[in-house]
Amino acid sequence: MKITEDILYVGVNDRNIDLFEGQYIVPEGMAYNSYIISDGKVAVMDSVDSNFVDEWLGNIDNALEGREPDYIVVQHMEPDHSAGIKAFMEKYKNAKVVSSAKAFPMMKNFFGTDFEDRRIVVGENDTLELGSHTLNFITAPMVHWPEVIVTYDSKDKVLFSADGFGKFGALDADEDWACEARRYYIGIVGKYGAQVQALLKKASALDIQIICPLHGPVLSENLGYYIDLYNTWSGYKTESEGVVVAYTSVYGNTKKAAAYLEEKLLENGCPKVVSFDLARNDMAECVEDAFRYGKIVFATTTYNGDVFPFMRNFIETLTEHNFQNKTVAFIENGSWAPTAARVMKGMLEKSKNLTYCENDVKIISAMNEESRAQIDALASELCK
Repeated sequence: MKITEDILYVGVNDRNIDLFEGQYIVPEGMAYNSYIISDGKVAVMDSVDSNFVDEWLGNIDNALEGREPDYIVVQHMEPDHSAGIKAFMEKYKNAKVVSSAKAFPMMKNFFGTDFEDRRIVVGENDTLELGSHTLNFITAPMVHWPEVIVTYDSKDKVLFSADGFGKFGALDADEDWACEARRYYIGIVGKYGAQVQALLKKASALDIQIICPLHGPVLSENLGYYIDLYNTWSGYKTESEGVVVAYTSVYGNTKKAAAYLEEKLLENGCPKVVSFDLARNDMAECVEDAFRYGKIVFATTTYNGDVFPFMRNFIETLTEHNFQNKTVAFIENGSWAPTAARVMKGMLEKSKNLTYCENDVKIISAMNEESRAQIDALASELCK
């Protein structure tokens, strides 16, 4: 696939994978992207997953038509982007590997060598001349590993963005970009919002016409749309107005309360209500929407003096990813000593800028007239 006159795509599609990073369901597979910049010198941008190294090397051979690459630029050492480095260096004996100082110890750990006699270490504002193309390197530590760099080609105005602007799904997946890019960002990069904001600030000084990420499609139109979304996500801002109702239920009574609340929210004119059974729905989807919408209700049973395990896992995942800037409410259920609301609030203590609703709901075993009235009041407050 030709991206510009001198830049070609040589990545691969993975349609066999079921769980990315061992936890994220990817029904439409994954793309592992790699690119070639062909000039006076030839640079290959990143490698691919270990299952596709032979295919990737074949793609490079086909694209270069007899030429050999001079460099492989390694922006990120996570194995889905670096597994082919050693095979590449063994095949192309004259090539050099270009990466950040922190990447080479990782290569030693992964491959048993740090290519000491064939490496070029680059940092902030360093450049690599290929001919008419100049590669400008920008450090991006903790987006989302410490060694990460991104690369700007000043001739074609292309930003090679590492894991930034990536998404779940193979390149031939027919699906909306934002949904799977949001789930990817929040799940994988979302903890590092401050670092992403710092990188966006650096990128704002560049004239970017094309973004080439390491996952997902090349972006060449409406770049403001994608950059604005990244600014929203990394700034932990509300993307969409609405309420998330996240619940667990043992015998169905908390589920009934969640359904009743959803009904009342819609009656009160709430623009969007998203409800999740945390024991059954994809946890990554639940986390995605908890960050997307501005308000969330946690509804669960008291369980062994704590909260139901799926709710504990959900809240721990949220706080691990820097959950903040939300309006929060609780529905707790318990047959003799309800403590779930207190436990959940304690779990959220380190989250910044949470606004707690005045109306919480306490259910003793099953809904009654009093708890329905509490839900009515909560729905009214959330829809103001």
